Amino acid sequence: MSIHPTAVIDPKAELAPDVIVEPFTIIGPHVHIDSGTVVGPHCVFTGRTVIGKNNQFFSGSQIGILSQDLKHKKGLIGRTVIGDNNMFREHVTVSASTMSSFDDDHRVTSIGDNCLFMAYSHVAHDCHVGNAVIMANCAALSGHVDVEDKATIGGLSGVHQECVIGTMAFVGGMTRVNKDVPPYMIVEGNPGRCHGPNSVGLRRNGLDAAARARIKTMYKIMFRSELNTTQALHEIETAIEDSEERNHFVEFVRKSLRGITLR
Repeated sequence: MSIHPTAVIDPKAELAPDVIVEPFTIIGPHVHIDSGTVVGPHCVFTGRTVIGKNNQFFSGSQIGILSQDLKHKKGLIGRTVIGDNNMFREHVTVSASTMSSFDDDHRVTSIGDNCLFMAYSHVAHDCHVGNAVIMANCAALSGHVDVEDKATIGGLSGVHQECVIGTMAFVGGMTRVNKDVPPYMIVEGNPGRCHGPNSVGLRRNGLDAAARARIKTMYKIMFRSELNTTQALHEIETAIEDSEERNHFVEFVRKSLRGITLR
């Protein structure tokens, strides 16, 4: 274990033998860090926080910190769970979950594997971020936001509480997201509007031409026709062959609580 002498590590913290902790970092008593992880200088890790393998935290990262929710009761320690192979650039903040009582132990702020959080991005309390997600500089998630796998959120964007960002969606820079962002689509603007399929992202994630064509047809039916949402979903299920992307898109729209971003 390589721990700089200026770092302050609580004796109750659990760190794998090969974890690196750089100068002036503070790690609290309920933190567990797995092997291969590098914690940069001037970081603060607190709360009931579990961090997986091979993560990298740059200077000033604040992980598992007390949420900014004013309803959070004094003395309760929230939970944060982070997977493997993530990169947290300078001054990224990840808030622990809120709890109204000790019975709320199931609540957690969670981050999957292989994500990139660029400088000053923020993940608020009780958010669930999937795998291979990218958040650009100063992008911010409010509380209880879900981000599905392989989504990208552009710099200076803000996501409203309890919104869902669909898989492989692309949120353009400086976008105000106040409704759910459908999977596979590009959303940008203030407020955010859907501008078509995320064609580049779909190709980069290995979707073949047939899958991309189905997604383009779904976009036209949902966003370019005169059908309402219920009618559009029925038309999508009728006109487009059964496939993973069709089924996920339809399920996403049907489950949406805030409604999806429109054109």
